[in-house]
Amino acid sequence: MSAIHEQAMNYVYQQVLQRLMGHFTRAERTALQLLIQRIVVAAGGMEQVGNYKVLIAHGGGEVSSYTLALLRAAQLSIAGRAPKTFHLRVATLRHAGMTQATLASLNEGYNALFFHDDPRVELLMVENQEVQPFNHQRPASSVGREVSQRNMLMIGHLTSGDVRATLCNDTYLALGDFYQRVSTWNGGVHAMVSGDSARKQSQYLAWLKRSALDAGVMVAPRRPASLNMLFARMEEWSTGCYRDLYGEQYVEAERLGRGAHRHLAYIGVADLLDEVDVTSAALLTEFLAHKPDPFDFHFSHPDYPNPLLMAHLHGLQAQCLRELSYEEGVQAFVRQARDVMGRRQIPSALIDEMGGNDGRVLSTTYAQEFFGLDEGQLTCLLFSPFIHHGERLEGYLRQCHPGMLVGLPELHKALQGKPVADMLQQWLIDTSGLPLPLLQHLYRKRVQQTSRGSQARKQHGVRAQAQIAQLSGR
Repeated sequence: MSAIHEQAMNYVYQQVLQRLMGHFTRAERTALQLLIQRIVVAAGGMEQVGNYKVLIAHGGGEVSSYTLALLRAAQLSIAGRAPKTFHLRVATLRHAGMTQATLASLNEGYNALFFHDDPRVELLMVENQEVQPFNHQRPASSVGREVSQRNMLMIGHLTSGDVRATLCNDTYLALGDFYQRVSTWNGGVHAMVSGDSARKQSQYLAWLKRSALDAGVMVAPRRPASLNMLFARMEEWSTGCYRDLYGEQYVEAERLGRGAHRHLAYIGVADLLDEVDVTSAALLTEFLAHKPDPFDFHFSHPDYPNPLLMAHLHGLQAQCLRELSYEEGVQAFVRQARDVMGRRQIPSALIDEMGGNDGRVLSTTYAQEFFGLDEGQLTCLLFSPFIHHGERLEGYLRQCHPGMLVGLPELHKALQGKPVADMLQQWLIDTSGLPLPLLQHLYRKRVQQTSRGSQARKQHGVRAQAQIAQLSGR
């Protein structure tokens, strides 16, 4: 970079900082100064900050978007008062339900923060356990979609059609790999910055540990001594859950090497935002022009990760399993979730039409486009007719496919691995959306609660809260 070009770019960055600061309130300016102080101290002083690399996981939610803008202001503020500033790695987990509108919104935010031409900023995206440069125009990976579809179906069947687990668990499990991957990739980073509360972090960690325990994964009683070790354990727990999910059919992804920085620091900013209403802050709504996409599969809302698809599944559940109408199932869900959907800025017209025919068509199209699943396969998932040696198979056929009752003995044979007509095998594959070896794995699978029991779960949840609080410095 020539001296003239560098001078011109520095002028541009100063303009970006001035525009950023114009959207800060007094409380936000105070929060910014405290964040700068935390980064400089973590780096070992202002003379070391130029060699310091900071990671933020950015999924497009309000908190991570706001935190990202705050980090950019800190980066440019330090650049204005010191020869060098810290480097920033921004990493996004691209999951099956992430819409093109969300990716476009991420890119618009990056443009507003002038990231793309800044060599001090690294924009990454992880899809199907592969790290790649962020590109909002890159089509979704067909292989990644197939993997997500398979994971969603397997989780749905093995949780007996639990709607929340079906929609949440795969994305939550993917986070275990994601944090390890982006914190160690290409030499690693020195610190991770997050605006999430300690409570939210501990809830996720406790959930992952419970899932690992239920999958029979050995969970060490002692907490990790560093954030690096915690991420490595999260990856191990996630891998153990997938191994239990697929059994002998599991194919493990390439394991990661360890990053160059042994002691990954945690820089939390949640306490700095106590006096800031993030959702209505000008920094978010005006500078970044943040607009949440109601159709995005947003795992930061674990109770209602995807209201459109959740409403659809509740409608199908009511229609097929509870002797109610599709509309009654959707309406019951909407009554429960209306406040949450309002906060997520889902249009009231869309909420009102969810239980009608137009809403059902929209939901069906969405499930097919993003997950490759039709109504029949979703209904099959809700029944979960193959687990426990097909104990629910007859009831499923009687309710949904009465014409296939005559073939019940042959279907059992196919699921047991015995030779049957190709036509019956193909019917099982088409109806479930899963290949025959996985259906046979489900057939043999007997879902059991961990022998450690609920008391052990509670104790692990308490340990998780203490652990994340210590690692985050709170």
